[in-house]
Amino acid sequence: MGIFDGIMGNASEVTPAELQREYAKVLASNEKIEKAYKLIRDLFIFTNKRLILVDKQGLTGKKTEYHSIPYKSITHFSIETAGNFDLDAELKIWISGNALPLQKQFNKNLNIYELQSVLAEYVLK
Repeated sequence: MGIFDGIMGNASEVTPAELQREYAKVLASNEKIEKAYKLIRDLFIFTNKRLILVDKQGLTGKKTEYHSIPYKSITHFSIETAGNFDLDAELKIWISGNALPLQKQFNKNLNIYELQSVLAEYVLK
C-alpha cells in the first residue's frame, strides 16, 4: 500500500498468516483468519467466526480497540465498485441495532467481489 493510498483512506489486503500469530490473543481457540485488509494503521479482519476491526489510536498507535462483530449481527451489506473516475471501491455493512452502516473504502487494486464473497459466505450461513 502506497502512502497516497493510506492518506486517501484506502485499504489493501494483508496475508492472513502474518496476522494469525500476531492476533492470537484475541482469537478463539478454533478461530482462523480468512482475509484481512489494512487501512493505514487499522485492520479489517475476517475470521471463520466474526469480523474484527482493529483500531489503533493515538500518535504512537499503542492504544488499540478491538471491535468484534459476530456475522449473525450483520443484517445486510453492499459493495460499490470502482469506476473510471472514482478509483475507490466501497463496502457498507449494516449491524443490527445501528441505523448507519459501517463503511470502508478500498483501492481499486483490491478485488471487491472477492471481499463481498467472503462476507457473504459467513453472513448467509
